[in-house]
Amino acid sequence: MSLPLVITPNITLPGSDLEWSAARASGPGGQNVNKVSSKVELLFDFEGTVALTDAQRVRLRVLARNMLDHEGRIQIVSQKTRDQQKNLEDARAKLVELVKKCLVAPKPRKATKPSRTAKKRRVDDKKKAGKKKAARRKVTGD
Repeated sequence: MSLPLVITPNITLPGSDLEWSAARASGPGGQNVNKVSSKVELLFDFEGTVALTDAQRVRLRVLARNMLDHEGRIQIVSQKTRDQQKNLEDARAKLVELVKKCLVAPKPRKATKPSRTAKKRRVDDKKKAGKKKAARRKVTGD
C-alpha cells in the first residue's frame, strides 16, 4: 500500500490501488549498485480502482498496453537516480502523466471529402506529369 496519488483536484487514486517495491538497479554506480535497492517498481491496479470511469479505464488500457504485467496491473519502473525516494517520486509522476492522458476523451473524427477544385488540381497535376514523362521517351523515326 502507498500514499494516495492526486491526479487532478477531482480525481485521487487511493493508496490501496498502488503498490511499490524496490530492487537493485542496473548500470553504473560502483559498489553502490550491489548494495542499495534504488530501482522502484510502481504497480497500479487500474481495473479495480473506483477513481476512474469505465471509459477512462479503457483508454488507460490502450495507452499503457506495453506496461501491463501478467496480472493486468500497470507497472512503472524508475531507476533514474541513485536515491530510492527520488525514483519513487519519478514513478508516481509518470503515473500521474499517464492517467492525465486517459482523462482527455479523443475528439471524434469527422469524415471529409476533397473539394471539386482539389480533385481537378490532382487530375491536372497527373496529366502534367504524364506529359513530362511522355516527352522523355525515345522518338521513333519512320
